[in-house]
Amino acid sequence: MVGAEPAARICAIVVTFNRSELLAECLTRLGAQTRPADEILVVDNASTDGTAAMVAERFPDVTLLRLPENVGGAGGFHAGMRDALARGHDWLWVMDDDTFTVPDTLEQLLAGGARARGDAPMMLSSQVRWKDETLHPMNLPSPRWRDPAFMALGAADGLVGLRNATFVSVALRREAIERYGLPLAHYFIWTDDVELTSRIMRAEPGYLVPESRVYHWTPTAHPAAASSSGDRFYYHVRNSLLLLRGTSLAPMDRIDYARYYVKSLIAFLRERGREPAALKLLARGVRDGLTGETR
Repeated sequence: MVGAEPAARICAIVVTFNRSELLAECLTRLGAQTRPADEILVVDNASTDGTAAMVAERFPDVTLLRLPENVGGAGGFHAGMRDALARGHDWLWVMDDDTFTVPDTLEQLLAGGARARGDAPMMLSSQVRWKDETLHPMNLPSPRWRDPAFMALGAADGLVGLRNATFVSVALRREAIERYGLPLAHYFIWTDDVELTSRIMRAEPGYLVPESRVYHWTPTAHPAAASSSGDRFYYHVRNSLLLLRGTSLAPMDRIDYARYYVKSLIAFLRERGREPAALKLLARGVRDGLTGETR
């Protein structure tokens, strides 16, 4: 088995912040896997809703990494992956607290990796659905269209070759992190997953395994950038520019992402362009994205 050895040690990493009810459902489902993770690690971003106590009481076998402050999803995944690597795990299976697995999610994910031919995949991703069984628009796969030979090889094995993926049931091989590094903690939220997986899969193989399913239990089925009504849109504006200025994207990838980025800014301006506060938010995001550290 090239893709995912049956004896490999796998750590499920769940990042959470003040959503103890969602986390409890996520952990309950993780505990019912037909192929259990060897360790479940919850990274608590300094929650104030009793998350730590809930995990200790209801899930005593779960490892809790409680951070002293909220460092966002990016900082949480950075800390969790670093901790899991130090514990000797071979695969890091990462997700947010609103990721709901089905019983064979991990089993199917590993089976997909095991049937991959060629170089061992550095990343395996599940199919992500919303509550109504449609594909979640926040987590649509990004196929590696510009490498038709790779796509054809994956299709022959029932896999979809990917260029990047989001942190909703994504398994990353230990060697991938050792070679290419951890998520960029200073992104705080949004785009950190696309940056890391693009960084890895610019040179390495990674696949979507269609048989492996999860549900992203968001209140509505919307793409990430559609959350333009709140101040968090700043991170989309800033981090997208950091990504475009960095080295994770190939030239044609950069063009594709720039088109998506411009469309998201136009949509934001149509919705909130007459609000002075929104324009200041946009200007601050652009400024920080053009001057901030890309790595």
